[in-house]
Order: sequence, then C-alpha cells, then structure tokens
Amino acid sequence: MPTSVPPLRNDTASCCASAESAVLTAEQADAIARTFKALGDPTRVRLLSLIAASRDGEACICDLTEPVGLSQPTVSHHMKLLVDAGLATREQRGRWAYFRVVTDALDTAAHALRR
Repeated sequence: MPTSVPPLRNDTASCCASAESAVLTAEQADAIARTFKALGDPTRVRLLSLIAASRDGEACICDLTEPVGLSQPTVSHHMKLLVDAGLATREQRGRWAYFRVVTDALDTAAHALRR
C-alpha cells in the first residue's frame, strides 16, 4: 500500500520569517568582513595568539618580532591592520607600542554567521 505524502505547506511567512530576521545588515556584514579579512593572514592570527597567551594579556611590539620571524616594521604593519579591524588595541608607552586583543570583536566574528 503506497504511503501518502503530506501536502506541501503554502505558508511561506512562517518558513522564511526566522531566516530573514537572522540576516546581517549591510553594515554588519561589512564590519565582519573586515574582521575576517584581517584574520586571513596566518601571521596576524599568530600575533593575536601570542598577545592573548602573554602573561598580562598584552605584548610589546619588541616581544612580537622574534616569535614570528619578521622585522619590527613588518610586525607593526600587521598590528596596524589588526588595530584598524578592531581586533587589537594599541597603547604607546615611550618608544614602544603595547597591544591587547579585543576579545569582544573575536566573539562577535565567531558568532556572526551562527545566528
């Protein structure tokens, strides 16, 4: 005896309402894309990891060059991109710059597509 297939629902409002309410706005998508673009380089990901793992949750630019094997100007360039993307903060102390990870920005990026 063939089984009957239930009729398709014609109630698109209930089907699509939850999907549309979770869609990012253009501004949100732009901000998240900047974050992902900054994280698209393995050196920048390592730099954030080094800072996050540091004893005080901050790191001087002078402590970041050797672990990634790059010159100070190159590391400064990578850190500028991370700061501009909102993933790190920079504080000048004398001649040295100190950086901290902005964990809220990482959390926002991680949860942006799982709404």
